[in-house]
Amino acid sequence: MSGGVAVEALDRLRASAERRKPSTATRVVVQQGHCSQSVGAADVVEAFRDALPDDARLVVAGCDGACFDAPVVTVTDPAGEKRRFGRVTAEAAGAILSGSAPHTDDTAQEFFAGQRRLTLDLSGELDSTDLDDYISHGGYRGLANALDATPEEVIEQVKASGLRGRGGAYFPAGVKWESARAGGGSPRYLVVNAEEGEPGIFKDRHLMEGVPHRLVEGAIIAAYASGVEEAYVYINAEANLSAERMQQSVDQAYTAGLLGDDILGSGYNLKMSVQRGAGGYVCGEETTLLNTMEGYRREPRLRPPFPTVSGLRARPTVINNAETLASVPFIMANGASAFADIGTDDAKGTKIISLSGSVRRPGLAEVPMGTTLRQIVLDVGGGPHEGHTLAALAVGGPSSGVLPLSMFDTPILPGLLHDSGVMLGAGGVIAIDERVGVLDVVRGLAAYNAAESCGKCTPCREGTPRMVALVDRLMSGEGSASDLDELRYLAEVVNSASLCGLGQAAGNPITSALHFFGDELKSLATRNS
Repeated sequence: MSGGVAVEALDRLRASAERRKPSTATRVVVQQGHCSQSVGAADVVEAFRDALPDDARLVVAGCDGACFDAPVVTVTDPAGEKRRFGRVTAEAAGAILSGSAPHTDDTAQEFFAGQRRLTLDLSGELDSTDLDDYISHGGYRGLANALDATPEEVIEQVKASGLRGRGGAYFPAGVKWESARAGGGSPRYLVVNAEEGEPGIFKDRHLMEGVPHRLVEGAIIAAYASGVEEAYVYINAEANLSAERMQQSVDQAYTAGLLGDDILGSGYNLKMSVQRGAGGYVCGEETTLLNTMEGYRREPRLRPPFPTVSGLRARPTVINNAETLASVPFIMANGASAFADIGTDDAKGTKIISLSGSVRRPGLAEVPMGTTLRQIVLDVGGGPHEGHTLAALAVGGPSSGVLPLSMFDTPILPGLLHDSGVMLGAGGVIAIDERVGVLDVVRGLAAYNAAESCGKCTPCREGTPRMVALVDRLMSGEGSASDLDELRYLAEVVNSASLCGLGQAAGNPITSALHFFGDELKSLATRNS
């Protein structure tokens, strides 16, 4: 699927980008993402801008995922030799430019050694909002290949790759596109779900801030395959830097003829715009998202019909997570087998993991499906801080639960990691050491679900705060064995009878705690028995 009209048009764009490429002697890359901004990255950018010699070029990039090392600066000299500096301060700019500062990349090398980066490979290296930089590094090749094929051929490629959604449900991406395309008439819509409102998850923001054009490219491919004429990028209301860089990338794509009419001479037309979310965890649920886009309350809809049949404005609508779409350009540029050869027989490709908590190297890691939690926490994350020991892992966010040390060799796979309700979800892993009580974590997850419930359905509205109250009774020493029975019952009812995905998983922190930490709960319950 190469050598056609679209590929030829892209080659012309690449040639123009190469001609415009600065011929400066030294390239200084300062990583500035939402993580590094909190530790002074903006001041570092300004310090380098003031101190930079005339023969050097300053590049502002997104974060490469090594959040523990932020702010990160990489200097590439005329010979192509790179030096990486971590935890840079504004005061260090002069020493780095003069060559007198020691580079500090050993710890970062350990962080990246166990990763396989397909979606994040350019994050932290490219100018986040420079289309020429992205195209010069192979960007939009997947789109050109797709446009030189038929939509049906693109769908078959994606289905053959084994790509599943990366937002938590893991529905096959190609099947979803096929379903929307089968819906007769027009218009059809595509929505990039970048709401990402749950605690402990920060992958989509890194993608939008580090490689925003990759997300634009993936969205165009999905829209083309699905027969979509209009696409939206739905971004969390608080993710300001993500929204800014996505908007700049969309604008640049229009200017270059990668959006709008007759994209790359293919005859395909697509409109794309950025829309801010309404705020709240429940907005990540796809039908709630659609309601907010239409100006209604942030509440889920009854399903069926599913969005691929009747979604935005009652038209067929594809809703894909940002990470899902960011995986598509690799598939279309390198072929389905290049993606399918990674991971396991039943779980293809890579997964981005948001790693935080008690680890020496917290950040964003992209690893093959099937990688174990132990490898993620110890090999990538470096294990617990000195003097402390790991006690448990909170995996998958508030819709999941907590695993004990005995489950650390569990591989990451789509869906449930354990029948008690622990699931991979969007890919959050929070390491818990001996300083934090596991039940405190469970209580926090349950309380978050209760606070974020939209209140539309009775099981979730009434059941989630009641579960929190029962946990509080047990932890205060006032609980009893009957409270444990009620907890178990409520968790089952909330999960089975709630309307949307938030409620249907809100009992998971409780069910996982009862399974793995039941003895601790029973000891609390017997105090007053």
